[in-house]
Amino acid sequence: MNRQNILIAEDDGDIRDLLKLYLESEGFSVTCADNGEKALELAETAAPQLAILDIMMPGINGLELTRKLRERTTMPIMILSARDQDQDKILGLNIGADDYMTKPFNPLEVVARVKALLRRAGSPSDILSAGGLELNLSNHTVEKNGKTVQLTPMEYRILLKLMKSPGRIFTKVQLYESVCGDYFEGDNNTIMVHISKLREKIEDDPRRPVHLVTVRGVGYKFEK
Repeated sequence: MNRQNILIAEDDGDIRDLLKLYLESEGFSVTCADNGEKALELAETAAPQLAILDIMMPGINGLELTRKLRERTTMPIMILSARDQDQDKILGLNIGADDYMTKPFNPLEVVARVKALLRRAGSPSDILSAGGLELNLSNHTVEKNGKTVQLTPMEYRILLKLMKSPGRIFTKVQLYESVCGDYFEGDNNTIMVHISKLREKIEDDPRRPVHLVTVRGVGYKFEK
């Protein structure tokens, strides 16, 4: 059984070794980089399922690295930082990080959060397929007729939710809460916009969708 691979980008060798020790003791495979450029390269070659990034690194810092990774992958990203200001946390999360922890940290809590992020991302061995579509939960990619489809994290999570339960109808509120959190009045159009963009990417004819089907007055469902 393939072990899930965690990418650690941290220029402090002691912290890298500590995280590596705890993660490997829990059965993970760990790939390490001491700078952002190397981490970006390893993200391509090692195909990690999750990345842990330090903010203060030489060259490409953790925030810029998060931006670059988000352009290429939907894997969970956790930021580790000595900065504990709210604006830094908000910035990190807004540019694509899934979690943010400040130093010093308890390595056991890091491991627990890694497991939680991976559980939400899906099983590493599952592949969901329908027609020419294939969603790979191991590397968080989507292919259409063998070609990679570039999705935003939000689009990926919506598609994942629908593909996991083909035929089940989800209301806009249910979809929003499952991929974003608490629903607020006025968020209705958010799901509509993302569904529209998804159709442009995965449907042969977005105006006549065969996979992402609208159930009038109710919501959306995925048809195989």
